Amino acid sequence: MEHLRTLIRAVPDFPTPGVVFRDITPLLQQPAAFTEVVERLAAEFRARGVDRVAAIESRGFLFGAPLALALGVGFAPIRKLGKLPASTIRRAYSLEYGSNHLEMHRDAVEAGQRVLVVDDVLATGGTAEASAAMVEELGAEVVATAFVIELLALKGRERLARYEVYSLLRY
Repeated sequence: MEHLRTLIRAVPDFPTPGVVFRDITPLLQQPAAFTEVVERLAAEFRARGVDRVAAIESRGFLFGAPLALALGVGFAPIRKLGKLPASTIRRAYSLEYGSNHLEMHRDAVEAGQRVLVVDDVLATGGTAEASAAMVEELGAEVVATAFVIELLALKGRERLARYEVYSLLRY
């Protein structure tokens, strides 16, 4: 997967000093590479009985929506506070450079469904942990958490120890 790694741009000191942002924009500009990422994720989870893909705003949507289509399942958006119009549940989360809240529609997943939680990057694990907790609060099961990129130094995998963590590229 070295060819995919070459399409991830490192942007130092963004969004704050000391953070190296892994920019997926160059990968998204290459249709073959973008398709390959979605297909690799789909291949990993196709036979796993996923009923719904829940993806985290905003870059998680870029991979989660096409992945849901590739798996033939529905898509559940997980958004920042105040962005969803119907009845929601919410969770606070922290990340390497701040904190915020996430929301999910109360009817985004159904009790008993098997849900794959998707985002572009696993950093500290705060957003994925909050997202998985909301999925479980609604009575669904988290099949796994899946990421295009994992930032190993931030140890997000440890925070998500109770879930399977799958990542394509590790830095």
